[in-house]
Amino acid sequence: MPASPLLEKITKKIEKADLSGGFSKAGTIIELRDGIAMIQWLANIAFNEIVEFPKNILGVVLDLSAKTTGVLILGDASQLALGDRVIPTGKVLSIPVGEAYIGRVVDGFTKPIDGKWEIVASNRGLVEALAPKVMDRQEVTQPVKTGIVALDSMIPIGHGQRELIIGDRQTGKTTLALDILINQAKEQEDVIGIYVNIGQKNASAKHLVKTLKEHHAMDQTIVVNAAASDSAAMQYLAPYVGCTLAEYFMHQGKKVIIVYDDLTKHAIAYREISLLLHRPPSREAYPGDIFYLHSRLLERAAQLNKQLGGGAITALPIVETLEGDISAYIPTNIISITDGQIYLNEDLFHEGTRPAIDVGLSVSRVGSTAQTALMKKVTGKLRIQLASFRELASFLQFGSEVNEETAIKIKKGQILTELFKQSQHDLLSPSQEIVLLYAWINDYLIDFPLSDIPAIKQSLFLKLEQQYSDLKISLEQDEIFNTELEKQIIKLIKEVLKEFPLLFPWKSV
Repeated sequence: MPASPLLEKITKKIEKADLSGGFSKAGTIIELRDGIAMIQWLANIAFNEIVEFPKNILGVVLDLSAKTTGVLILGDASQLALGDRVIPTGKVLSIPVGEAYIGRVVDGFTKPIDGKWEIVASNRGLVEALAPKVMDRQEVTQPVKTGIVALDSMIPIGHGQRELIIGDRQTGKTTLALDILINQAKEQEDVIGIYVNIGQKNASAKHLVKTLKEHHAMDQTIVVNAAASDSAAMQYLAPYVGCTLAEYFMHQGKKVIIVYDDLTKHAIAYREISLLLHRPPSREAYPGDIFYLHSRLLERAAQLNKQLGGGAITALPIVETLEGDISAYIPTNIISITDGQIYLNEDLFHEGTRPAIDVGLSVSRVGSTAQTALMKKVTGKLRIQLASFRELASFLQFGSEVNEETAIKIKKGQILTELFKQSQHDLLSPSQEIVLLYAWINDYLIDFPLSDIPAIKQSLFLKLEQQYSDLKISLEQDEIFNTELEKQIIKLIKEVLKEFPLLFPWKSV
């Protein structure tokens, strides 16, 4: 990739700098602590510039003050000592980028850690690049096929969007993000996946890679792993490194989905670094620029216009909450940056509703513009109706009697909840989703017991695959929802439902 104007400007500034005051270019380490070096007499240095320590150890400048420079050590700090000389390089932090990274597992500095061959890449990208300008972007309209019917119907994600996945620990956040990447391979979408693992166990990363391989998705995915055992420097840089890799493909006109798992641990790593740099702590001991930490990362996700190749980066940041508190500092910061959030509810998860999406607190600000024409047709007011049902269900916990109209709403809500249940990595095609939602929204399932709904689902999918292949192709190609297409869907549904006995009266369920 060609050097950016920002890089050229900084480089020229350093080359032409006037070393006044009798200072030399080299500095001296006066303090070392937990991967941070404080350097004295390092003149004419730029923020985010690379400096060189003895033994070929590099560092990046993160703090500038009148007398000292704070440097994040990108290597083994135990090999350094007080008094060591430090030399500025005049270069801003960059990494190698290219096609060779696809299918590989690398650390936070892009070094391969999967036991395979070394990665050779001739291109380089800035770790701290500027986000695309407003005029370089275009509207988000192309849907991301997630394979998760609750998302595709109610909280659609579009290429170029930033959609937050938020919830307490052990509520399925990682599984949800992983399923979205797996579905790109299943649907044979030409999409590059990048999974940035921040502050997790190494065992989690191994399981992640194993799952991607089992579902044939690793061949179009890059895993960047900055484990909990790695330094705070690696955990801090990992998401920016992942984003730099994603930008290379975006500028090639390709579509990328990048997952940051998770930005809560990223913020904690940055807080540790900032406190070691003696920056004044603010709310929850985080530094004052914690909002900028994530905004400059997530703003790099975009749908580029056709003149720039039409590439896109879709960002799926993950944030962990404590006891469902989405009003905490880091969650509210990231909610305000992103284009919506998918909130996973712990109570729903333990009730067996998987994925445990809380439609009341989840939203996509892109909305139906990121849905296909057929999906728009069959979803209608689906989200409102499900939210209404869950409110009624909580009210009925007190044992109140209801009239017939309310009972119908409750039964429809129960059926929809059953339809939305998907086991891990059990992903649906667009045609399956459309047939399922059409059957529900037109009340074809209302007279059947809830216990039969899973079997009805499987029968619909099987018959669609085996006997209605033309209909499947039409639905996959997003054809216009005409009368002939509707007749075929109705015929399919009625043929399947003949195999199941009706329940009378259904209100007794």
